[in-house]
Amino acid sequence: MTSVSKQDVYSILSQTQSLRVRDGETVGIFDGCEPATRLLVIIWGQLGDFDNLEYAWWLKRESEKLQAKNITVRAIGIGDRKSGQKFCEYTEFPESSLYLDLEAEIHHKLGLYTGLSAKMPFLSTSQNSWLNLMLMCAGIGSPGTLKEVFRGYTGDRSAPQLIDDEEVVKNTPLPAIKGSFFKFAGGQGFQRPFELATLRLQNMTEVLSNWKTYVPNSAYLTQRGATFLFDSERNLLYEHRDQGILGFAENMSKPLSFLDKLK
Repeated sequence: MTSVSKQDVYSILSQTQSLRVRDGETVGIFDGCEPATRLLVIIWGQLGDFDNLEYAWWLKRESEKLQAKNITVRAIGIGDRKSGQKFCEYTEFPESSLYLDLEAEIHHKLGLYTGLSAKMPFLSTSQNSWLNLMLMCAGIGSPGTLKEVFRGYTGDRSAPQLIDDEEVVKNTPLPAIKGSFFKFAGGQGFQRPFELATLRLQNMTEVLSNWKTYVPNSAYLTQRGATFLFDSERNLLYEHRDQGILGFAENMSKPLSFLDKLK
């Protein structure tokens, strides 16, 4: 990975032209952001990556906090316009805030982790990507992944409750599950056992059911992303560079907790 200084991050992003999902126009990703007090820039990998759907879920959940702190959000993901539209339809992430990079160029410019890149000469590019992805899911070249998978099943008392009692989780291989069910697994007011795993299963079902739409090019399956927060002067206040699958935040129990330090 190329080393990129904090000063260079904003410069690279400010010069980036990407396809905007809303209208299909290729524009600067900071187009219209001039009045923004703060900028939260999220670099996503493939839009069909389960991490990204989960990250978008947290952004929706914390939308009032983002508004209260005058934070404008921009995201760049790997995919085409159809995958961007599908992603926004499912996650309710605004089409006006999502931009597309078809070949992970911005990821390379920022020196982000590409993931495992083992190449078997008898496999195609797509097959090698799948092999590397499976190895990363097993924790190889992807620190913290297995621990995070287990947390989804065992629960986490330091994380908030994720599913309201009256909410019904549908569209998984399992029967519809009402949120109150999770009280029997441990109580209320925190992330109960199997609660996060159920949401992840819902995301997995969505992506696998629409795989070709979400992932038009499987060459970038292992590409990881990053999070950057800038102040009004466009100084970099915070950054997190993903080092593995299910590692899109420094604090996975509360992925946007870094915003709490802002006044």
